[in-house]
Amino acid sequence: MTATFTPAARAIFDKQVLAHVGCLDLNGGPHVTPVWVGLDGDDVIINTALGRAKARFLANDSRVAVSLTDPDNPYVCVALRGTVTGFSTEGADEVIDAFAKKYLGVDSYPMRREGEVRVTVRITPEHIGVQPE
Repeated sequence: MTATFTPAARAIFDKQVLAHVGCLDLNGGPHVTPVWVGLDGDDVIINTALGRAKARFLANDSRVAVSLTDPDNPYVCVALRGTVTGFSTEGADEVIDAFAKKYLGVDSYPMRREGEVRVTVRITPEHIGVQPE
């Protein structure tokens, strides 16, 4: 069942906050990485490059957890568990450029590597927790 974000949780996603994405590596061990993050409706959107560990792990096992801490108040956080429901290269360059604008204030993602293929990962939350409630 899909969960929905409260207005307070959405407000945290609008800030320049790094999220931490937790998934399982190929041996079933935990793998956590900081990422730029956004919302598309009630889905969480992240972006990575094909071939990176995070992309391989999320393609292998769709279970995922995401957490964010409000940069203005470290005692306010959002944590969710969900499933990867989309994995697309279509429009992924535009998504990483939009994230670069949000997080760096530049129009184009400056750390793109030659030949890199970007992928947007869509995460549908099944449980959302917000502290304090």
